[in-house]
Amino acid sequence: MKVLVLDVGGTHIKVASTDIRIPIKIVSGPTMDAKAMVDQVIASTAKWEYDAISIGYPGPVGHDRPLSEPHNLAPGWVNFNYQKAFAGKPIRFINDAAMQALGGYQGGRMLFLGTGTGLGSAMIFDGVVVPLELAHLPYKKGRTYEEYIGLGGLERRGRKRWRKSVLTIIELLKAGLVCDYVLLGGGNAKLMKKLPKGVLLGANSNAIDGGIALWKDDAVVTSRTPGKGEAPDSVILAKPN
Repeated sequence: MKVLVLDVGGTHIKVASTDIRIPIKIVSGPTMDAKAMVDQVIASTAKWEYDAISIGYPGPVGHDRPLSEPHNLAPGWVNFNYQKAFAGKPIRFINDAAMQALGGYQGGRMLFLGTGTGLGSAMIFDGVVVPLELAHLPYKKGRTYEEYIGLGGLERRGRKRWRKSVLTIIELLKAGLVCDYVLLGGGNAKLMKKLPKGVLLGANSNAIDGGIALWKDDAVVTSRTPGKGEAPDSVILAKPN
């Protein structure tokens, strides 16, 4: 099976496939909605061959669709008919951080943090991928985790203070979530000078590898209906590499 992988971000949408592993980039931003994304992806991949589509989405997903509008893009993602827009091809949605986490997983209990335009987060707990939404939780001084180590925090505080906050938050979350190691990804992870033991730098290919892995025979995708007071989500069961 040939898979088209879309990694939807607040600055770019990265598009790759089983055959084309080096992604092309489509500029996104606050005016990008689902229709504009699909139109540009279809135009950019007109000569590509693919049987199925994986979409890494910057927010919670369930039943292979977004469940809330993204923070850094235009509205219009939740009720859009993706399968119709992509000529009926099968589609699997996964949280974008979870897709990167799946592509870089090395077994055990892993926390993924993606420092890009925002802050993505996911855990893989002995093969079970659990998307998280840590970005907008309060951190300190009335600001959230994302406001400290997302792009806004980097621009506001400078690289030196930003790096210090990244390391502090990694240590805090690693201990609180009882993880064996942390995978640090996202577009700004490359700005880190030195990472401590137990923290790995993600590869650019992680999101693409994760999107392709969604369609492998040893990956089982399930969705659950949330109980009262619970957030809906997708759960992906996958065998470690």
